[in-house]
Amino acid sequence: MFKIKSADLQMVCGVESKLPQHTLPEFAFAGRSNVGKSTLINGLMNRKSLARTSSQPGKTQTINFYNINDDFFLVDLPGYGYTKANVEVKAKWGQMVERYLSSPKRMAAIFLLLDIRHKPSANDCRMYEWIKSSGYEPIIIATKADKINRSQIGKHQAMLRMGLGMAKIAPIIAYSSLTKAGREEIYEILASYCEGKDEL
Repeated sequence: MFKIKSADLQMVCGVESKLPQHTLPEFAFAGRSNVGKSTLINGLMNRKSLARTSSQPGKTQTINFYNINDDFFLVDLPGYGYTKANVEVKAKWGQMVERYLSSPKRMAAIFLLLDIRHKPSANDCRMYEWIKSSGYEPIIIATKADKINRSQIGKHQAMLRMGLGMAKIAPIIAYSSLTKAGREEIYEILASYCEGKDEL
C-alpha cells in the first residue's frame, strides 16, 4: 500500500539556481497557473498548505522540489498562461521549465494538469507537445472533476483527448480536490515507478 510518511519542501529553484543533484526519481507536475496544481500536490501529500496555494494565479514562479519519504521527489513546475504576467516574467517561466525538461534524464514521469471543464488551450497544447518533444509521454490529470456532474466526466475526458490529439484509449485521470477521487490512480503510478522501495 502506498503511504506518505514524510513530505518536505527541500529546494526552491529560480532562473539562476542550480538544479539539485541526487539519485531519487522525480515526478513533475505542469499546468496553467490556475488549474489547481498546488492543491493537487497538497492532496497527494496529505497536507493542507505545504505547496503554496493562492487565489492570485501565477504565484508559483519557481521550481519547487518536495522530498517524499526520502524515496522520490514531487516537482512543482511554474504555472503557465497567466495573462497578466508581463513578458519578462513569462520568459523566465519558460526558461526554467525548458532547463528542467532538458536536464539529465532523472524524471520518472511528468503529469500535465488540465481543467476538465474546458477544451485544452493553445498553451496547454504547446506544453503537451513540448513535453513529448523532450522525450516524455505526459500523464494527463483532469482537475476540478467535482465541478461537473459525474455522468459528464467521460464526455469531458474525450474532449480533452480530442483537443490534445491523443489516442481514444489514452488514459486521463479525473481528480477532485474535494473527494480525492483519482488520487489512488496517481498513487498507483507513483508506486509503479518506485518498485523495489520498502513499504511504499
